[in-house]
Amino acid sequence: MAGAIGYVRDMLTWTVKRGGIIAPDERPPAVQSAALGLQHVFAMFGATFLGPVIMGFDPNLAIFFSGIGTLIFFVCVAGKVPSYLGSSFSFIAVVGAVMASGGANDMPKALGGIIAAGALYAIIGLVVMVVGTKWVEWLMPPVVTGAIVMVIGLNLAHIAVLESGGAPDWWGAGAVNDAFLVTMALLTTVFVLLVSVYAPGMLRRLPILVGGIAGYLLYFVCVNVLKLSDTAQQISFSEVEKAAWFGFPKWVTPVFDGRAISLIAPIAIVLVAENLGHVKAVAAMTGRNLDRYIGRAFFGDGVATMVSGAGGGTGVTTYAENIGVMAVTKIYSSLVFVIAAFVAIAMGLCPKFGQLIYTVPAPVLGGLAIVLFGLIAATGVRICVQGKVDFGVSKNLVTMATALTIGAGDLTLTVGDFSLGGIALATFGAIIVYQVLSLVKVQEVEAEPA
Repeated sequence: MAGAIGYVRDMLTWTVKRGGIIAPDERPPAVQSAALGLQHVFAMFGATFLGPVIMGFDPNLAIFFSGIGTLIFFVCVAGKVPSYLGSSFSFIAVVGAVMASGGANDMPKALGGIIAAGALYAIIGLVVMVVGTKWVEWLMPPVVTGAIVMVIGLNLAHIAVLESGGAPDWWGAGAVNDAFLVTMALLTTVFVLLVSVYAPGMLRRLPILVGGIAGYLLYFVCVNVLKLSDTAQQISFSEVEKAAWFGFPKWVTPVFDGRAISLIAPIAIVLVAENLGHVKAVAAMTGRNLDRYIGRAFFGDGVATMVSGAGGGTGVTTYAENIGVMAVTKIYSSLVFVIAAFVAIAMGLCPKFGQLIYTVPAPVLGGLAIVLFGLIAATGVRICVQGKVDFGVSKNLVTMATALTIGAGDLTLTVGDFSLGGIALATFGAIIVYQVLSLVKVQEVEAEPA
């Protein structure tokens, strides 16, 4: 009992620090802490609402459970690993595969798969807590991790294109309208790019949010005010006006289906790769060795994913956007993430806010997705660069090549009710190919110049 009290006391104790680098167990003054908490909400918001909207989930639920999940993660790591948990884009393709035939009717099956992925992820975390992380780093070196992350972005690319207007008919009867929608999507993408490169200060860390707002306002002016497109495509606020300011989300009860579980559960391996990289990044920024918290981080993220799936939310993962904010501010206090979590929970309990999210036009979502999914793929490249992966070594080159082709082409393996989608198959393929090719050492021979 005394140990548990000490654990809680240590977790909830922050030393006030008014300047310089602020560590996870320190905090800025109260007003600054609250402001930073709101800033982290803004940082996660663009991606956290975009993921569930694309999957057909309730964004209110996703944001609500992102706050709950962040608190679960905070408790599991005793506040020593500052991080925010938001909607994971790793689930988009596999959830889409489950819901392809039945749509919202198959959502409970997708939720059962998300819970299974969270359970597998939590079990991996328990194993890491017992035996350490060396086996994870051996199993997934930078070339494998980088390939897995790249595959996620490339596998989702077609979704971004479809949201942006797909293959418009430039010469048919609807040519003008198609061209307008694609233009709106591309202008939204341009806004995001300009914000990410040229915006001042912290705004540069919020390109999805700021660019999305700019695209939304431009669409509203062009369609609702200037009537440049069909009136049926106007943004309507009627549902926003009718929605209550406060109300509990509509929970969805999961259903456990063998095919859905076989498709979605393997995503746990992808989440391990994501989380491992994020914890390592936070450790590098804070100058603290966080290896002993990696197992706890996996476990906390797994439990948070299970809780989210149990209520109708998306799978969750640690967010690079919030890590970026910490890198800029040099403030790593875990308290600001607790504040951000409670703000997210409050937002999730506001139906009016959820209905406002539903008014975001498809072309704007598509424009955001173009950048966001591309950034995921580019992050995989960065992992390889930072890990000093030598593609002059054939083993690395063919591992990457095999994974990218399988994942981007969405090759699916189906045996009865068991199915592995492109992302999962590419993940296991990258791991197996790399390890098999590592069994026998070979002398790499450089080709002589002609």
